Formats: sequence, structure tokens, C-alpha cells
Amino acid sequence: MARPLRFEYPGAIYHVMARGDGGKFLFLEREDYLLFLKWLSQICESHGWRVHAWVLMGNHFHLLLETPEANLSSGMKILLGSFSQAWNRRYHRRGHVFQGRYKAIPVSGELASDAFQYRVVADYIHLNPARAGLTGGKKGKLVDYEWSSLKHYARGKGPSWLVQERVRNAFELSKDGRGRRAYVSYLEKRAEEQAGELSPEAMLALRQGWYLGDETFRDRLLSLIEKRSSLLKKKGSHAPASLRSHGEGEAEKIVKLGLDHFDLPLGSKQGQPSLRKGDPRKVAIAILVKTTTSVGNQWVADRLEMGHNRSVSRLIREGKQDRDIKKLCRKFKKMLPCED
Repeated sequence: MARPLRFEYPGAIYHVMARGDGGKFLFLEREDYLLFLKWLSQICESHGWRVHAWVLMGNHFHLLLETPEANLSSGMKILLGSFSQAWNRRYHRRGHVFQGRYKAIPVSGELASDAFQYRVVADYIHLNPARAGLTGGKKGKLVDYEWSSLKHYARGKGPSWLVQERVRNAFELSKDGRGRRAYVSYLEKRAEEQAGELSPEAMLALRQGWYLGDETFRDRLLSLIEKRSSLLKKKGSHAPASLRSHGEGEAEKIVKLGLDHFDLPLGSKQGQPSLRKGDPRKVAIAILVKTTTSVGNQWVADRLEMGHNRSVSRLIREGKQDRDIKKLCRKFKKMLPCED
């Protein structure tokens, strides 16, 4: 069966979801929830993501996610990969943590015409704990569920990467406390009286398939398929300039931090004997750059003087298996803004 297409374009909005492998729980303890949110925060910072709604359940999660730059895949690779590695280390496990590929359904961002679809996704995410029987009615307030963005909506503030305006605009609510209270009250009533269930019309929209929006939005996605098909026939990178610029900015921060940490002036640029391209310290920096940003091998090869871009791939692959380089990576990683 063909793998689902990934639609990536600047300003795209997605309903993103992923489950634990074989249905197993992803979040066994409080620290697991915090770990996921810490990595999500880091990816939002490095990739410029905006999250409009989120919920973490025991064995899955949902995000209503906006990518101002076309970088969904690179960000999700780091988010899920980093969480999985940390989770396996924490529980002394090996193998897959998530079940197959994550799902990412494009959602139209045109609120004037598609406010219904936007409301449906936000409702589906925020009412998830009620549908699971964890909150609602006699089981407690929906807003008290800790691992959801709804608590931030109630307070009117939250992490810098959480953007509340789009959801409130979709419901045509005021931006003041009255609008916030109305939104929370509306969801609490749904949780109490309907156990968080959505209307048949809303569920039909969610299950219609590969997108959420009107026919104009569908046509736009279909045109992207045609453009992608033609691009794949050409060689070279087709990443948007904005994506390359953002990724390079984050990578440059890591390189500068690494050069300072390891006291490594690059020889050819400092009038000193050049370090060999496979120097373990340079490889450690390259590994951290490649696992936390979206830059390509050529950028790493040029910036760290590591020869051909194919050399970077080989050195990183071998470095991940080298005990001494892995030790250098662990020490250096502790200096980054967010480590696992």
C-alpha cells in the first residue's frame, strides 16, 4: 500500500497524531509528558512552529500545528526520534516507540470559508480526555486535565509557541476574558452532556480522508502533487530559501557553541594547521547539528571543513557507533538549550 503523501508548504496547518507502537503507552509517568513537551518546545523554537491546540493522552497525542516554513517532516523526525531515544533509555528498552508513520492531515487555514473544519479539529483535540472517560461531569472539569492546551486557553497565556487567536477567531469569540470563559464553558458543557462526543457531521468531516477544507483547498493540494511530481524529476535541493535560512541559523548556533566548548578554531580559517576532517570533536558537533536542525550535509561539510558531503554521512554514521564520540556528544549535548 502506498505511503500517505506529505504536503509541505509555507503556512501549512496540520492535524498531527501518533500512537505508541502496538498500542503501548507513551506516557507512563509525569516525566514522560514533560519530556515530550520539552522536545516540542525545542522544535517549535528551531523550526518556527506554532501550535494552536494540543493534547497528550496515555498512548497517543494530537497537535493542531502550523508550519510557517515548509518543514513538517524534518521537525517531526527530530521530535519523535529524540523522544523515542530518551524513552528507550529511560525504560531500558529497544526498538520502535511509535506505531508506524505519524499522521498529518492538512487543514485549511482560511477561517472565512473553513471555520467549521478548524473548530472541529480544535474540539476533537480538547475533548479527547472526556471521550476517554478521564474528565467531564462527575469525573471532574475538562480544563483540569493537565496535559492539554485548554488550561492555557482558560488562563489566557501559555508557552510562547502556543497561539490561541486562530481557534478563538474560528469560534468568533472576543479576545478578552469573556471570550476565554465562553470557550471553556462551551467545551465543559460538551464534556458533561455528551461525554466529549462530536456530532455525526463533525466526525464525517474528520474521517473524510486526506484533507480538511473546502473544494478550493482540495484543488490547491492537488496542484502541489503535480508540482512535487515535476520537482522529483530534477536533481538538487528544492527546500525553500526560508527553510534553509532558518535551519542554517540554528545550526550555526550549535557549531559556534561546539567550537567554543571543544576549543576548536578551524585551521584553514585561523591560520593554523587544519584539523583532519574526521576529528572526533568535529564529528560530535556534526552529529548534534544533523539531529537537531534541518541543514544538509553540504552545509556541515563546508562549515566544519569535513570534505565532501558524502564524507559527512559516513563520518556521522560511524561516529554514532564510536564509544568515544558518543561520550563527546553526551557532554556537548548538555550545553544545548534543551537536552533529553
